[in-house]
Amino acid sequence: MAWQTELTRQRLLDAAVQEFAEFGGAGCRVDRIAKRAGISKERLYGYFGDKEALFTQVLRQELARLAAAVPLSDEQARDLGEYAGRVLRHHREHPALLRLLYWEGLERGGEAVVDELGRAGYYEEKVAAVARAQRDGYLTASISAAELMYAVIALAGWWAAAPQVCRILTGAVTPPGGRGDAAVPGEEAVVAMVRRMSVPDHGAGAVGR
Repeated sequence: MAWQTELTRQRLLDAAVQEFAEFGGAGCRVDRIAKRAGISKERLYGYFGDKEALFTQVLRQELARLAAAVPLSDEQARDLGEYAGRVLRHHREHPALLRLLYWEGLERGGEAVVDELGRAGYYEEKVAAVARAQRDGYLTASISAAELMYAVIALAGWWAAAPQVCRILTGAVTPPGGRGDAAVPGEEAVVAMVRRMSVPDHGAGAVGR
């Protein structure tokens, strides 16, 4: 049945997320993924072909989850600090994506990345929203929209990816699981820093409103 096929496929993807996040592409083993999912290795190959194709699907899934969980509309782009806080919270609660991206960078050196055209489209939408907020005076125009968007992603991502550095420097400790309604460690600081670096030129706009 179709729903059983999709359920099996999703079980494999979820198992592969954990395997790739833990071991990267080089260290990942297909037999461990199949064992995690409780499915034969042969069936895994039947669904996804080879390990490279599986990694592509895994990264696409996790990027889509981030996009769905942390959207950036034109109105939301007017307050990049709030957006950065949401990104940080998502990464703290769902750390696999950052690990996948770091493994990709380590193993590929920034070249031949997975689904580059699709990911470029994902980022272009966000950069366009930032550019419109700059045009309307809500954000500084002294930094290009793309560079400003990258700075936001980098700040929120690094704070979540290196909790040990955060703890050593600030003493903040991430609760087990990183979940809950309370602000995660660093969230208020990241929000404040992003708002300050993106404050509109000449005091125009309404950042944080």
